[in-house]
Amino acid sequence: MMQTRLKVGFLITFTFLSTQLIAQEKLRLWYDKPAQKWEETLALGNGRLGMMPDGGVKSENIVLNDITLWSGAPQDANNYEANKSLPEIRRLILEGKNDEAQDLVNKNFICKGEGSGGANYGCFQVLGNLKIDYQYANQNVNPSEYYRELSLDRAVAKTTFKVKDITYTREYFTSFDNDVSIIRLTASKPKQLGIELSISRPERADTRVENGVLELFGQLHNGIDGKGMRYSAKVKVVTSDGTQQVNKNTIQVKDASAILIYISAGTDFKDADFKTRQNQRLAKASARKYTEELSGHIRNYQKLFNRLSLNIDGTSNDQVPTNQRLINYHARPQDDNGFPVLFYQFGRYLSICSTRVGLLPPNLQGLWANQIRTPWNGDYHLDVNIQMNQWPVEVSNLSELNLPLADLVAGMVKPGERTAKAYYNANGWIAHVITNVWGFTEPGESASWGASNAGSGWLCNNLWDHYAFSNDKNYLKKIYPILKGSAQFYADALIKDPQTGWLVTAPSVSPENTFYLPNGKTASISMGPTIDNQIVRELFTNVIDAAKELGVDADFRKSLLEKLKSVPPAGNISADGRIMEWIRDYKETDPQHRHISHLYGLYPASLITPSKTPALAEAAKKTLEVRGDDGPSWSIAYKLLFWARLQDGERAQKLLVELLKPTERTDINYGAGGGIYPNLLSAGPPFQIDGNFGATAGIAEMLIQSHEGYIEFLPAVPANWKSGGKAKGIRARGNFTVDMEWKAGKVVNYKITSKQPRKVKIKVNGVVKEIVAAKI
Repeated sequence: MMQTRLKVGFLITFTFLSTQLIAQEKLRLWYDKPAQKWEETLALGNGRLGMMPDGGVKSENIVLNDITLWSGAPQDANNYEANKSLPEIRRLILEGKNDEAQDLVNKNFICKGEGSGGANYGCFQVLGNLKIDYQYANQNVNPSEYYRELSLDRAVAKTTFKVKDITYTREYFTSFDNDVSIIRLTASKPKQLGIELSISRPERADTRVENGVLELFGQLHNGIDGKGMRYSAKVKVVTSDGTQQVNKNTIQVKDASAILIYISAGTDFKDADFKTRQNQRLAKASARKYTEELSGHIRNYQKLFNRLSLNIDGTSNDQVPTNQRLINYHARPQDDNGFPVLFYQFGRYLSICSTRVGLLPPNLQGLWANQIRTPWNGDYHLDVNIQMNQWPVEVSNLSELNLPLADLVAGMVKPGERTAKAYYNANGWIAHVITNVWGFTEPGESASWGASNAGSGWLCNNLWDHYAFSNDKNYLKKIYPILKGSAQFYADALIKDPQTGWLVTAPSVSPENTFYLPNGKTASISMGPTIDNQIVRELFTNVIDAAKELGVDADFRKSLLEKLKSVPPAGNISADGRIMEWIRDYKETDPQHRHISHLYGLYPASLITPSKTPALAEAAKKTLEVRGDDGPSWSIAYKLLFWARLQDGERAQKLLVELLKPTERTDINYGAGGGIYPNLLSAGPPFQIDGNFGATAGIAEMLIQSHEGYIEFLPAVPANWKSGGKAKGIRARGNFTVDMEWKAGKVVNYKITSKQPRKVKIKVNGVVKEIVAAKI
């Protein structure tokens, strides 16, 4: 009877969170001067179009992007003779002659042609640069009260300043309504605006003005005959008064009180008639009242952004510019509990702005690039980076933003089947370490990094994650052939290690890492690197569960169950107490290597946990201690996630602070470094968006975990977050939504909802219990 009363009491006490609006400070990035470099500009995007204004006073550059703008074209770079070398490569590996095996891989087991360095592979590219030269009545421009802002609540950027007694205001947004980019220029006094507007691109571009509309257009190189993707960006100017003059390649406006600039862009990526839609969007948006377009944009954006709110009690330092706030936080994180909240919501903002259902997932630079040749092609790296980009979306209540990745992976299956046959003479499909929008699945052009077997299996983890959070059976039916095909590949390609009797991959690598052989030589090629073993174990288990849930493939399920008996365990512990990175206890050439792939079983998988596998969890800690806390931003973010899974809140915060160190470096970096640019984009360096997304996932993992069959509240919060806080709209596996409030490190209120009332196991304040989730 007492238990019943307590349960009813909980339901009554915790119901208030469903209607309570959680107060939080204004979510904004703000600055008191124009951007001096691209890494200080403000990132705007609507999932397709990107825009980055620098807020210049006399002249302003606005970098434009389209998520689909890629050079290159589909290709077949498979070496169909490669499988003839497979028996010899495997023989050498089994004999411990990994260096000789690697030489043979480099000779016969890589992609044909130039691989990712070639024009046929292509790269994500900048669309163009919109330049606005401003004219002022007083040519001696000395602005005062300068303010530049990006509102995360509204997805609108703003610049204001004074020249003499006139206030100039600019608003910028990429519309979530009519799918165009819009800039509005106003002045506090009439007829004070004058501009000259031009648009350009570093290569393969022409400009023209037709019917008063300025257009940038061209065709990218496909690496074959030069006739690659076609693109266009059109700019239309609408004024309330004043005069507008069109020249050959520019538009000039004089004596206007308000100016609206509309930018409609597109490519022929899966849309041969893109120019018709481009013109329709431009006409529709420019015929509409600005206030209506703005309100429609904000309404549609907030349908996503407003699903989740977060507040952590304590001091907040929003009264200094964001670049200085970053510096202050890195020096004294305990003085600004609002900054991790801002950075977390900025990560959610970037997810919403850089992808859209039916299009592409964010690439290495999300949606934003300012170069023709983006670093690492701005492509999709499959040995952590594209996966990390997706890690925050489920828990952060942006579940549908995982679907573009599922579409991209679906497009890799057919080419991946050709690659599986060409190299391994195996059924199913495989992707190695890189891919692009054209479905590249071949090994990379160097054995040391390009021979990884992990790519396709790792992608299946992301696809499964969406099902785990959503419980969407129709989605499971859609992805099941993809998961099954990946499992078929590994089932066919595994070989027996005579020393252990285990079934392992060969040849493969532990992503981008190298080890010493007993003869003193080094190699990357091996059999059964730990990450492969963990992925195979997880994938086989998921496919077995999926087939059972769907009532299909009973014989295939049995075969996977049988093979699972011989798949290596989730981890083996080396003589020094760490988790072994390879099937043999090799010594790595770089103990602080940026990749920590052999902890895949700890995150994103759930094969290693402190409660279920305590010995492996301790070995994971020792592994992380030796690896150290530095690295590119994505690597620091990954370590943050590991420590959160190990439920060490202080160490997780230490990694967060390490990540949030100010930097302006833009060189290509593979080792220590990382950091955050003044505009809060993460640095490798150079800019790579995975650090943002990894940290966003990490902050969420500190607040809630649901990978062990129950929802755990506050599993890894540091001491200075324990004073109190509120979260509303966090998601958990099983299709649950969680609201909670905590004080002095204890959860004092919570509510869990689902589409239908059903039981759910939770761990709150250290106690595991079962409750009934309320209906949404």
